[in-house]
Amino acid sequence: MRSKRKKESPESDGSTRASNFPDEVLERVLGPVKSHKDRSSVSLVCKDWYNAERWSRTHVFIGNCYSVSPEIVTRRFPNIRSVTLKGKPRFSDFNLVPPNWGADIQNWLVVFATKYPCLEELRLKRMTVTDESLEFLALSFPNFKALSLLSCDGFSTDGIAAIATHCKRIGFFIDRNLVELDIQENDIDDKSGGWLSCFPETFTSLEILNFANLNSDVNFDFLERLISRCKFLKVLKVNKNITLDQLQRLLSRAPQLMELGTGTFSQDLTANQCSELESAFNNCKNLRTLSGLWEATALFLPVLYPACSNLTFLNLSYAALQSSELAKLLAHCPNLRRLWVLDTVEDKGLEAVGLNCPLLEELRVFPADPFDNEIIHGVTESGFVAVSYGCRRLHYVLYFCRQMTNAAVATVVQNCPDFTHFRLCIMTPHQPDYLTDEPMDEAFGAVVKTCTKLQRLAVSGLLTDLTFEYIGKYAKNLETLSVAFAGSSDWGMRCVLDGCPKLRKLEIRDCPFGNAALLSGLGKYESMRSLWMSACKVTMNACRLLARQMPRLNVEVMKDEESDDSQADKVYVYRSVSGPRRDAPPFVLTL
Repeated sequence: MRSKRKKESPESDGSTRASNFPDEVLERVLGPVKSHKDRSSVSLVCKDWYNAERWSRTHVFIGNCYSVSPEIVTRRFPNIRSVTLKGKPRFSDFNLVPPNWGADIQNWLVVFATKYPCLEELRLKRMTVTDESLEFLALSFPNFKALSLLSCDGFSTDGIAAIATHCKRIGFFIDRNLVELDIQENDIDDKSGGWLSCFPETFTSLEILNFANLNSDVNFDFLERLISRCKFLKVLKVNKNITLDQLQRLLSRAPQLMELGTGTFSQDLTANQCSELESAFNNCKNLRTLSGLWEATALFLPVLYPACSNLTFLNLSYAALQSSELAKLLAHCPNLRRLWVLDTVEDKGLEAVGLNCPLLEELRVFPADPFDNEIIHGVTESGFVAVSYGCRRLHYVLYFCRQMTNAAVATVVQNCPDFTHFRLCIMTPHQPDYLTDEPMDEAFGAVVKTCTKLQRLAVSGLLTDLTFEYIGKYAKNLETLSVAFAGSSDWGMRCVLDGCPKLRKLEIRDCPFGNAALLSGLGKYESMRSLWMSACKVTMNACRLLARQMPRLNVEVMKDEESDDSQADKVYVYRSVSGPRRDAPPFVLTL
């Protein structure tokens, strides 16, 4: 049957060579290739490889929903079962993108309903999703199995109720049921917890359930019955309204869990209740990820110890632990690969990380209160260095602090030269090396010189153009660069654009870069995914010039009500094969 299908030419004129392999052989060769980057590269080999990759691909990743239209996607890949789609720029996480900017999922769903009736998975990030869209999704795709919404907005718990109501469908031979409902970090209208009661009593297929960021009380009886029925549940993350005694009941019904997000970890329990909770954790032999732990106190942390030995990911970003509490907990976690903590653990807590977590690969330290500049405590360069001495496998770090030194960063990367992601966030803008009062240029120079595998970098502190000279000269594998309150002149941005051949995303805010910096990237932007510049020194005339000279780019300017008409307040530049978007609100000017 495959041998009779029509051969279609690639959309580019370059791939015209033919292959002697039959379609069936090519599809078997391509089957194990899962990376979307690798599959895209394979499709460029020749016409036959292009067609084989086109027909055999079942998952598509779209990093910008305006870079392509749903019609183009469905024409290019006719057999997609899983879609991952991102919408708003990342700086929307910091409220820099105005409300009602766009990225609505509805038009995509309408096209998918016609072209991808067998769609099984939809994973959305920073998209606008309405209740009507969720109901349309629930009713239009009979094979649908997995929904993940991350940092999305526009919907309420009514939309989640629609998904739950229609989660069970009967096919010709087998039931086709929802297996994943993952709702995390969304701007959701949380009307009530009644959505949980919408799952049918005969529904048993759920494997992943995450409603950790919802605030409403849920009917615990409905939740308990649901968990009891779903014997293959692997991931359960509840909200903070679930108490410790309720958690114990859930764990006793789902000891097979691999990932657990607890509710509030503080409650008046009897000795017998404590013992039962500890026993429940002890029975969770497969547990690998633990999160939640809201309001965790030293009194109850010991009940976790029996489940800690196999943990590879411990997320304490909602638990304001002190250093001694963290140290006692980590003593039971010898296999951790990923750790997220709040800066309440202080340097002493990070010393415990270095002592107890030799296999650690990822560390994220978040501020407990990022807006309180009077905080004396927190983490410093001392804790960062201590981690680097004990965790030599570290390759991903996100580190919020209020002071740092060039020497400390140089020591960290010398101890851990395999960083692929290095995001250092000194929270006070223009903060120099607090010991020498020098700019932090040499710190980031050491990072890019030492870490040759670096793919993502976020810089902060007092930085001159020298930092960006270092980045352009040494960061040859850099793909994403985030810059805030840094630089001296246009030269800094030009060094990055000229020197980083693999750069895909450049995010800049509150920097002195202006028109010359923006226009220095004329030969670069078409190979990048996007450029964001806000509160810089860019004018509307420069943006218009860029748009004229690069017609295949979308150049959008977001105007503030009180801004100077000649200034471009927020500039978003991205490549697109579908032209200017048609749903831009009045405050977005498409040039």
